[in-house]
Formats: sequence, C-alpha cells, structure tokens
Amino acid sequence: MSKLTNLLGAASLAVIAGATSGAAETVLTLNSWLPPSHPQVSELVLPFAAEIEEVTEGRVKVTVLPAPMGPPPATYDLVKNGVVDIGYTVQGYTPGRFKTSAVAEMPFLTSDAVVSSVAYQRVHDAMLAEAGEYEGVKVLAVHTHGPGQIFSSSMIESVDDIQGQKIRVGSIVAHDLAKLLGAVPVEGPSSKAYELLSQKVADGIFFPWETVNFFSLGDIVKSAFVAEGGVYNTAFMMVMNQAKWDSISPEDQAAIETIIGEPLVRKAGEMWNAADAAGRASLEGSLAIYDASEDDIAALRERFAPVVEANIALVSEAGVDGQAAYEMLLSEIEKLEAE
Repeated sequence: MSKLTNLLGAASLAVIAGATSGAAETVLTLNSWLPPSHPQVSELVLPFAAEIEEVTEGRVKVTVLPAPMGPPPATYDLVKNGVVDIGYTVQGYTPGRFKTSAVAEMPFLTSDAVVSSVAYQRVHDAMLAEAGEYEGVKVLAVHTHGPGQIFSSSMIESVDDIQGQKIRVGSIVAHDLAKLLGAVPVEGPSSKAYELLSQKVADGIFFPWETVNFFSLGDIVKSAFVAEGGVYNTAFMMVMNQAKWDSISPEDQAAIETIIGEPLVRKAGEMWNAADAAGRASLEGSLAIYDASEDDIAALRERFAPVVEANIALVSEAGVDGQAAYEMLLSEIEKLEAE
C-alpha cells in the first residue's frame, strides 16, 4: 500500500510539474548585431520585444543578447538552426540565397520607407513566400530602409563620377548597379562601413542618409548624389525559429500575429523616415550634395533598365513570376502614396 501511495504521489507531482511548466513564461533570445543606439535596434527591435511581452500578458518575453552570436550574414542560419530564436538581417548579405528580395531593391521606387516597406510585405505575403526561401523560420517582417543614395570620398555630380571607384554595397540590386556604372562593388555589412572607407578599402558607399550619419562617415565622404525615390533600396528581414514559434501556445501566437507583418513594417518605415530626415539635416552643411533633376532620373531609368530586367529574372529563378511581383510592388506603392 505504501508503494502504491508513493507511485500515486509521484504521478501527481509529475502532472503538477507538467502543468507548471506549461504555464511558465517562454523566453525568446534575440540576436542583434547593430549597436544598441542604432534606430533599427532602439526604435524598432526593442519596442517590438516589449510589445510581444505586452500582447501576451507576460507569457512570452524576449531577451536581447548582449553581444551578437555571429556576423550579420550568419543571422539567418543562427535562427534557422535554433542557436537563437529571433534575428534580423539584410537578405543581400548572403548573395544568391534570397533572390525574391531583389524586387524591393529596385531604383526609384519611392522616397517613403513606410510605402516601400508595406508594399514589399504585401508582395511577399501574396507571391514571394511561395518561393520557399525562408523554410525553417517564421517570417515576422520583410521591409526596406529609406531610399539609398551614393556617397563618395571624392566629388560626384553624376553617377558617371563613380566609374572606377570601389563602392561598398549591401544589396543585390546595388551590387548590379555599381557594376553597371563602372564601379567595383565591395561587399560588407553596414557595421563595417567606417572601417572600409577609412582604410581605403572602399572609395564610396551606397547608403541611406541615416546610416551615413549614424556611422559618422561625414568626416570621410565629401559628396552625395541624391535621387528622388532612391538610386536603390535594401531589403531586410526579421525572422523567428519555426520550431520555437510552433512551441508557443495558439493564444499567444494569435496575439503576436497582430503585431507582426504589416503593423511591424509600418513602424520600421516610420523609423527610417525620421532617421533619414535627421541624418540629412545633420550632414547637409558638411557635404556637397547633387540633387538629381527629373531629366537625370529619366535618363537613369533608361540606363538602369538592364539591371531591373535582370533582377526581375532573378526573382523568377526562385519559382515565382518576377514581372508580376514587380508590377504588384509598383501598384501597391502607387496606392499607398495616394493614401
């Protein structure tokens, strides 16, 4: 009888332990490679982490790791393999792996990062996700930064002035545009920008205004070629390990679903718009800025057409209709700009 009592007691404890474990909070680890003061972190990633805890009433919490577990290009695999639970990065940091992101990096899309980000998220949800490039992760958001421009350590008043220069790029389309313009593309994450320029590994850089300002490049670059809508753009992703997502209760998954996707990318776009405006305001007195005219942009559209066509074909290589995806992106941009 004593043995039976002990067995029943042990079984009861196991049930209680299981129930307690099920009710315990889920702690997600988030890998961040940008400095904590960068607006991508301080104004997007950290508020998003806090919002997850809020909408799940504390049942799911996010811990941002104090140091990155690997370089930016490793982020996706760190998440996919479960080394970390959540991460953000740029698709173009691993060239050829995320072909569909090229659709959001085309030249002269829009000067509004909210518009480009929301349009990209909508196209991803409607078409690009079918390519299966993000297998093994839960896509929380795909978005863009603000319109990318050209900055150089020498004077530029035309895109032809970068011919022969080594230009740091960080996206699929920017790489192709740099080559088209006779420059030598230099790959590297944004966090290495100062190092690349100060050590003369690169002569110039394709960047949005915010990033030039944040990484204190104003004392290295001397001029900027600026075009309405951006000479190019860069795609970003924020992803979660799929198994970790699946382990979260349906109730909490539903709560988190209300703050990812379009709601999250709108916040990303708002962050970039504000940061770019502040960046340009801070740098205008120290740079020679050439603002491209409408005629300049019309000529560049024609000149850039081969790159646009090649990257539409690249998207199609992933198994989706690249032309239809690009046309949907432009249509969504037009609708969003009219709002």
